[in-house]
Amino acid sequence: MRGNQINPDADIVMTSDENTASGAPDEQAKTESAGAATPEVDVSEALRAEVADLKDKLLRTVAEMENLRKRTEREIGDTRTYAIAGFARDMLSATDSLSRALSVLPAEARETGDAVTKSLIEGIEMTEREMQRLLAKHGVTPIEADGQKFDPHKHQAMFEVPDPTRPEGTVVQVVQGGFAIGDRVLRPAMVGVSKGGPKLAPGEAPEGVDKSA
Repeated sequence: MRGNQINPDADIVMTSDENTASGAPDEQAKTESAGAATPEVDVSEALRAEVADLKDKLLRTVAEMENLRKRTEREIGDTRTYAIAGFARDMLSATDSLSRALSVLPAEARETGDAVTKSLIEGIEMTEREMQRLLAKHGVTPIEADGQKFDPHKHQAMFEVPDPTRPEGTVVQVVQGGFAIGDRVLRPAMVGVSKGGPKLAPGEAPEGVDKSA
């Protein structure tokens, strides 16, 4: 049976399928091991980036909420302070009328007038004082004008008074008192301003005026 004999000296040759079968498992394991490590690094970096982004958004939100809180408190304070501005102006018109009524009364009427006249004058004076008190209670205060350096933000010049003895730009006469509510001018003082005197240096106040005011 010659056809069935095996040559012992013949080299054993492995087919390509056998090579793949014998060597594939090791190579595949290495590839899978390397591929499994890389995604772990990528996920860690992505998580750190996401945490940083969320932290930044949180800090921005906290800052915006704090700014909103401060702005709301400021608006509420302004509303409380300036809500009566229109009413206060009307009240000032009423007090001006009372002041004019008192100014036109002759001085002797206070001294030699009958009881009715004296009572009327006292009633007007008391009413004026009470209105001024109520205005002050709600933050309406008079603006200093007489003897002050003219301030266009607080005073309204009605005329000029030639006076070489007073520094130029000094308020020498108040026609109508001015008032402020909080930090805002409710009504500027109507004044007469000196002209022809020595000029004031920047930041200098007229004599007799408190420079710290």
